[in-house]
Amino acid sequence: MNSIAIGRFVFGLARVVAIAGGLALTATVVLIVLSVTGRSLIWMGLGPITGDYEIVEAATGFAVFCFLPWTHLMRGHAVVSIFTDLAGPRFNAWLLLLCDALMLVIAVFLTWRHALGTMDKFAYGETTLLLRMPLWWSYAAGLTGLFVLVIVAAYLLITTFADALAGRRPQAGQGAVH
Repeated sequence: MNSIAIGRFVFGLARVVAIAGGLALTATVVLIVLSVTGRSLIWMGLGPITGDYEIVEAATGFAVFCFLPWTHLMRGHAVVSIFTDLAGPRFNAWLLLLCDALMLVIAVFLTWRHALGTMDKFAYGETTLLLRMPLWWSYAAGLTGLFVLVIVAAYLLITTFADALAGRRPQAGQGAVH
């Protein structure tokens, strides 16, 4: 597989996971609207959706983890550029390489610890209060985004290293500059 095909695969994977997170948030909004509407129409015999808070909590956590790979791939993290604007492109390329290396370390660490937490929740059989939904389901769903974050972070580290060696500017965006 050549580097262009790998890049397309990584971008496609990150995009699909981010879309899944967006769909989870959209479903959460619909759930909240229905639950609040049910609460306001108790006089008509309706009511809130049982366990709505539990579902919102699980879906929001899943969505956050799903957005991390896309955010990193698009360089959407906040960047404080007061010093880097004064530095040259070569320095900034190597600084970005260092940041990408740190991001890979953080992604691997988070994935490792989250996987251990998932196994712990599974082993102890913890469930949510109202729905009795096993907590490990939410943890396992979050692992999806974290695994993709590791793939994205490794891909960006490799491409940033190649760009730094060749003296090229980074290929992705600039992030949220402050």
